[in-house]
Amino acid sequence: MNQAIALTPFEILARYERLSLVHASDTPEKLEAPGLWRGIGYRVGSRLFVSGIDEISELLAVPVLTSVPGTQSWLLGVANVRGNLVPVIDLGRFLFGERTLHSERSRLLVVRQGAGNVALLVDEVFGQRTVDAEQRSSAEREDDPRLARFVEDRVGEPRLAIFSMGRLVRAPDFRQAAA
Repeated sequence: MNQAIALTPFEILARYERLSLVHASDTPEKLEAPGLWRGIGYRVGSRLFVSGIDEISELLAVPVLTSVPGTQSWLLGVANVRGNLVPVIDLGRFLFGERTLHSERSRLLVVRQGAGNVALLVDEVFGQRTVDAEQRSSAEREDDPRLARFVEDRVGEPRLAIFSMGRLVRAPDFRQAAA
């Protein structure tokens, strides 16, 4: 008598799972190598940035915005994101005083701020980036005074500025959007 016939469907699936796990190429423990830092890369104007993957909750295409009168020019308005009103900030205008031009590549980076979220308009998101210990050791300090309070180092080639979203959302001038 064939052994497979005597097995229930659940037992067959459990057997397949055991066999597949024996041949699994990379388990999460193997993927998390010590000394690696992961971030999301994006462009604001001509500058390239990367922020910790744990600092960005979500990436969105730019939705319809409702303007808010009496606010700073860098507060573009609010957007309805799954039933929640989220303020949308033009990161280029906040950092450099230059308006971000909307294109099909423009994206919103959704970041936690206090009990809610804030969305940052960037020119382009170019995906996940990994920074290793060697790149960190050859990092350069940020020389632009407008960015020095938010950027730890510039790493890799091309140079990516490691941008702290936590520092940004705690900055007094960022929190004061009223004009």
